[in-house]
Amino acid sequence: MENKDKETARREREIYKVTIVGSVVNFLLLLFKFFAGIVGHSAAMLADAVHSLSDFVTDIIVLVFVRLSSKPEDADHDYGHGKYETLATAIIGLCLFVVGLGILWNGGQSIWHVLRGGILPRPGILALVAAIVSIVSKEVLYQYTVFKGRKLDSQAVVANAWHHRSDAFSSIGTLVGIGGAILLGDAWCVLDPIAAVVVSFFILKVSVKLLVPSMNELLEKSLPAEVENKIYEIVLSYPGVTSPHHLRTRRIGTRYSIDLHVRMDGHLSLEEAHHCTTIIEQRLRQEFGQGTYISIHVEPIK
Repeated sequence: MENKDKETARREREIYKVTIVGSVVNFLLLLFKFFAGIVGHSAAMLADAVHSLSDFVTDIIVLVFVRLSSKPEDADHDYGHGKYETLATAIIGLCLFVVGLGILWNGGQSIWHVLRGGILPRPGILALVAAIVSIVSKEVLYQYTVFKGRKLDSQAVVANAWHHRSDAFSSIGTLVGIGGAILLGDAWCVLDPIAAVVVSFFILKVSVKLLVPSMNELLEKSLPAEVENKIYEIVLSYPGVTSPHHLRTRRIGTRYSIDLHVRMDGHLSLEEAHHCTTIIEQRLRQEFGQGTYISIHVEPIK
């Protein structure tokens, strides 16, 4: 139990560390982008700064929810608080979706403005430099965060990594627009909103990839078929155990929950049946993690 608590504390510290690094980078970037957007007269860079602000906000969400999700089981939460992290993932996915729609809407309005004969403002060099700095720093931050998130098996950290990359995608669109406007003249400023619209679809796609699995977990969707088949395989590998049925599975944060019925010889003693189910539980935890919730109901063979 003590080792489990130490591992949980270590995981929480690592998640906090990677998220704080992202928060610091996001905060410095959004300040620089707002400054570059204002001084460089770039509406696209100001929009990019708002996107970085959304990254900073989601970092705060991760910090708050990971602390909640790492709390142990209590009288009100028999299965722990793992779904707080899932909820954080859903919130980040929703934020990404809203940001993607916002970029799409603003880009469409700018394109319509140009089609009606309007002229978009020509940005300055400082805005171009800010876009390059944003792309490089956010891609490095994505690689660092997604590596840590997968290593720590944290959906929320991985989701936050994708938010970093979406900001890099947004900055690519900004770079194309600003660069085109500076090199080709005012008539080509429309490149900025066109690129932004294209990038918005990538952002929306990522948001759906994050929202769907997290919503499935919150709505108690069963584990994938290959996982359930592996459960059956492990259960049936023990001699004397037959007919695993009424299998119910779900994911709770980073853990699996497994509930099933099995049949054994009705003449076995209670101690023998208990010993058998204990071994099955150990093998399941070896496969799916020591924190797996397992409930096995034993019935006599008909």
